[in-house]
Amino acid sequence: MLTDFFTQLRAAGIPVSIREYLSLLELLCSPAAPASTEEFYHLARLALVKDETRYDRYDRVFAAFIGRLQARAGGPGVPPDWLVQTFRKQLSDEEKAALERHGWDRLMEMFRERLAEQKERHAGGSKWIGTGGSSPFGHGGYHPEGIRIGGPSAGNRTAVKVWERRDYRDYDDQQTLGTRNFKMALRRLRRFARQGAALELDMPGTIRGTAEQAGMLDLHWVPERHNAVKVLMLLDVGGSMDDHVARIESLFSAARSEFRHLEVYYFHNCPYESVWRHNSRRHGERIETWDLLRTYGEDWRLILVGDASMSPYELLYPGGSIEHHNEEAGAAWLQRILAHWPHAVWLNPEPSGSWQYRQSIALVKELMHERMFGMTMDGLEQAMRLLSK
Repeated sequence: MLTDFFTQLRAAGIPVSIREYLSLLELLCSPAAPASTEEFYHLARLALVKDETRYDRYDRVFAAFIGRLQARAGGPGVPPDWLVQTFRKQLSDEEKAALERHGWDRLMEMFRERLAEQKERHAGGSKWIGTGGSSPFGHGGYHPEGIRIGGPSAGNRTAVKVWERRDYRDYDDQQTLGTRNFKMALRRLRRFARQGAALELDMPGTIRGTAEQAGMLDLHWVPERHNAVKVLMLLDVGGSMDDHVARIESLFSAARSEFRHLEVYYFHNCPYESVWRHNSRRHGERIETWDLLRTYGEDWRLILVGDASMSPYELLYPGGSIEHHNEEAGAAWLQRILAHWPHAVWLNPEPSGSWQYRQSIALVKELMHERMFGMTMDGLEQAMRLLSK
């Protein structure tokens, strides 16, 4: 059984050795053996995966492996929440249009009132915190502007706040398929310099020195030639960005291979007072944005990558972040970031034809002084030309 898991990890490109596999077997036979699927997940990842950029691949292989085991055992029971979804209200376009947008202040006030008043579970309604209805509070239903509480999104993506802890995964920088075109576009941002130890043969110098020594070989060495451009990438992750993971990973892989000086951080929807390096530790190991501003000088090129699809409150209101209470609006942080890094662009994976229908995209584009480009070959080339100036 575990042999299949081992071979599937290797087939997915995770370099798992026989020794690591045997170590896992020893742990499973020891008193430290896991008592649950979640404990086995963490133990196996600790024993078999040594590179955090492979966590995404590990998660996919593990999910498929556990899914097959559950299928052999008869499969898991139907979660109660699935049954609750049968209460989902099927609204017509006219009914959806008739639902009232309450506005930020009124929405927060109503939420506090519902928390104080509600004493039991509700489903399918239009007022209480519940599931499957047209209330602005809960999940699984529809409202043009609300607070999603627990449970998955129904796919409408109209929530302005999410009342739950969400876990994201890092983008995989080892992707190779589809990265060639990204590499070609990123190469427009190049400034070569010879730095470091003299490790590369200087052919013209060697020929000249040999001639001066009357034919006696006189080797000359120079430092290797590298792209000296320094790039800081801020990547949006989670939510609507899940639709673009493959393309972002291709871009990430291309950037890793093209830029010797590359630093990468994550944010969600809009950069606020903190960012993070690893999504698995984003709740405990955040880096203050002020520290970023102090660490990387204005000579760094800034590339922000995100679909800019969010509630306008995130950009315009303190406390507007979908996940936490931010003291300053997102627009204030974007302006501060752009003032520090004047060489900056925003790459948007959303098709440019849809930009005009998203108010938040128009706001971000304006804040970026129109320096927003699509993730197409033409868009990337335009962005790299602008950054190279």
